[in-house]
Amino acid sequence: MAKLNFNNKKVLVLGWAKSGKAATKRLLELGAQVTVANRDAIPVDDEIKALQEAGVVFAANDQADALAEDTDYVVKNPGIHYEQPLLEKAVKLEIPILTEVAVALSTFTGRLIVVTGSNGKTTTTTLLGKMLQADATQGKVVVAGNIGTPVCQVVGDLTAADTLVLELSSFQLLGIPALAPDIAVITNVFANHLDFHHTRAAYLAAKIHVTEDQTADQVLILNGEGPDTPVIASKTAAKVLEFDASNQAAYAHQSGDDLVFDGQVLMPFADVKLVGRPNLENVLAATTAATVAGANPVGIRHVLQSFGGVKHRLEFLFQQDDVIYYNDSKATDIEATQAALSAFDQPVIWLAGGLDRGDDLMRLAPDLKNVRQVIAFGETKDKVVALAKSLNLPVTVVESVEEAAPLAVKLAQPGEVVLFSPAAASWDQYPNFEIRGEAYEKALRAAMNLA
Repeated sequence: MAKLNFNNKKVLVLGWAKSGKAATKRLLELGAQVTVANRDAIPVDDEIKALQEAGVVFAANDQADALAEDTDYVVKNPGIHYEQPLLEKAVKLEIPILTEVAVALSTFTGRLIVVTGSNGKTTTTTLLGKMLQADATQGKVVVAGNIGTPVCQVVGDLTAADTLVLELSSFQLLGIPALAPDIAVITNVFANHLDFHHTRAAYLAAKIHVTEDQTADQVLILNGEGPDTPVIASKTAAKVLEFDASNQAAYAHQSGDDLVFDGQVLMPFADVKLVGRPNLENVLAATTAATVAGANPVGIRHVLQSFGGVKHRLEFLFQQDDVIYYNDSKATDIEATQAALSAFDQPVIWLAGGLDRGDDLMRLAPDLKNVRQVIAFGETKDKVVALAKSLNLPVTVVESVEEAAPLAVKLAQPGEVVLFSPAAASWDQYPNFEIRGEAYEKALRAAMNLA
């Protein structure tokens, strides 16, 4: 990406979450004059005092608008909307608006691999990182970004010989002026985050930003089944490789039960620990990137045979009394739940519900062919009930995940799957999908007297 210079520049950091804190510390290291503004007052502790002594100014949020006029850069929390008045003012003043990742990449000179997409990007990123780390010839490989670790937190220790594997959201991508990863992966594109982007076209444009500045010696990996793949491919100068399980001409595909990459059989999908069609796509995407990066096939196979999934993402929890329990709390949209439901041929007890963002849950009707029982909760419970009744499926309404879990344990029969895949965000009852998933697992274990 274009190299930004922060030395002796005035930078306003907007938002004091993990990314804001990491950006502030890195900006100090790069010689910037940093001011931080946050919506809520920041408690003064030893860390804040140390930053103040280092020159950081902590301003009240209502002072930030005045500060913008005397600023060279604004570094914002990815979730802060561009329609926020201060950011609208910055745009008018032609002040660059960045996210923490742009600060981090301003000095990075090693190999850069970026994974983005609507669903599957965390699993794909995790798999890819493990595949590269399993090969000693790859050198130092660090995984960061939207996956949980701010890039500014790790980039200072990396050299030109190292590899940075990043999961980036559409929010993060918008705040990087120019980005040209050596390898980019777009897992898929659905109509997500329209409350932020407003239109699907704007959301797609944010995803395409990952490849707009790639060059012919770089690689873009796309989902061959994605309806937007031709459009995305037309926007890049990079070499395009596709993964498509059913297309024998794709760089990565499935032939019989075998996974094939660049014409070479790697292993049977039956030997992969992850289950289901969505994870088949994640495996194809990650392995394509790892193969392009030169990872050893032996290490790739070992990772695929041993990796059981990322927490809250179609995560296998345990098997008890011949019932298998899965936690898919990250399924905050219809497409993610469609993918989860498609993973099972056994009878399913489906737990669903959450924040009502106006989605049409009737779209899920064709995906419920293996569902035997529905348990509904949250703001969307009436929509879940209407869906179940339209298919003559038994449905029970409860107040929360904590009530849904023990009921599922009671109703489940040997040979069945209990699938918590809400098809809705968590914010009606829980701060985030992680806390919701942990509440589900805790309630399950309590119901079964498991430690």
